[in-house]
Amino acid sequence: MSIGGGLWRLKGLPDGLRDVTLRIQAHRPIVTITPFGGEARTGHFTPDRVWVEDANGGVVEERATPRTSFAGHVLTTPWDKLQELYFVSYALWNYLATPFVFTEPGFETREIGPHEENGETWHRLLVMYPPSIPTHCAEQVLYFNAQGLLQRMDYSVDVVGDVVAGAASHYCFDHTPLGGIVIPTLRRAVSRTPKGAVLSGPTGVLLQMSDIKLIPNAPKEKNNDR
Repeated sequence: MSIGGGLWRLKGLPDGLRDVTLRIQAHRPIVTITPFGGEARTGHFTPDRVWVEDANGGVVEERATPRTSFAGHVLTTPWDKLQELYFVSYALWNYLATPFVFTEPGFETREIGPHEENGETWHRLLVMYPPSIPTHCAEQVLYFNAQGLLQRMDYSVDVVGDVVAGAASHYCFDHTPLGGIVIPTLRRAVSRTPKGAVLSGPTGVLLQMSDIKLIPNAPKEKNNDR
């Protein structure tokens, strides 16, 4: 995976992440990113803790209850590496668990009115997330085309700290079938105003994924929770 864009520049991390490997547990929000914070280091994510390990498994830095570290942020507040680790990990877990995670307890979903875009009619699904799920915001809208493929997601990024500035439309491209599951491997997020998505504006986030492997019944990773 590689990820970057205008959001990373605003947060003081202009290089983003390039050619890193993510391992994601599909049924619960647990993520590792390698390399992260150094060539021989690995970033680990759970909803209540993020940490970076060296090549010997030693903890280099860590943070408990990482979401609280974003309190008081505005759009231009810089992120440190642990905040970047938290954001990327929860976001990617959500993207790859969608829409299957919506069948979990606590989710509420409702189809709302259709939407016309790119000469197509997209069906819209309003999703309310339970507090137990780390995600961008509690209420999101997903757009699916006639073939049932996810085309767009609307949300606000709470950890940005500004509801208006954090409003985004996230577009999905290059849908790739993998073992019967279709995953959009190219994603672009742009700002959203009351008039709609600003497609001609700067790219807030550009995400590219490749070499995706689905590993059924993979053994659970040790998450080093203390």
